Amino acid sequence: MSIDRATELLALRTTARLPRGSWARLEAARADDADARVRSAALTVIAERGDRARATQALLASVTDDAPAIRRRVGELAIVRPAGALAPALCALLRDPDTTVVETAAAALGECPLTRETRSSVLDVLIDAATNNEEPLVREAAVAALGSIGDPRGLPAILAGCSDKPAIRRRAVLALAPFDGPEVDAAVERALGDRDWQTRQAAELLREG
Repeated sequence: MSIDRATELLALRTTARLPRGSWARLEAARADDADARVRSAALTVIAERGDRARATQALLASVTDDAPAIRRRVGELAIVRPAGALAPALCALLRDPDTTVVETAAAALGECPLTRETRSSVLDVLIDAATNNEEPLVREAAVAALGSIGDPRGLPAILAGCSDKPAIRRRAVLALAPFDGPEVDAAVERALGDRDWQTRQAAELLREG
């Protein structure tokens, strides 16, 4: 059964030493197994136990997997094993038809090391997602990622998030931490009187910090 194959592969996450031939078996399962659960299990082990080059290659290869669960897993594992080479692929996932994939990719971009070449394009897609995406979960993740990156270009989108839905307002207030200036001070002051108590709490934490 496929669930048994997936469980067997996941057991390799905690094996002290991988049995001989494990990498070939994992790569074959990740690329060719008919069951998405098995492909996900193989990808997880490769990303967690492989060296950076092997992990990155596997994640890049799975970006175009037919199963949304695998594409989402790419983002989840990219948070655990961030690599600059993943940035363009994660940007592409922000255009995925599955909302959970987009949300996870946005969160992963907040952890991804950025080069001079990738920084501008990453900011472009995150700013667009934070301000224009119809899904609140995506806007929330994009705002948080912009706060993690801390680039001034992202500040207007974060400030806009301070007037969005409650969950986004909370995250946007916390995302203001790397920034300063009159606009930031005014946004924190407004958040201190927000009708959502968690947004008020976030503003208090920011002011105290």
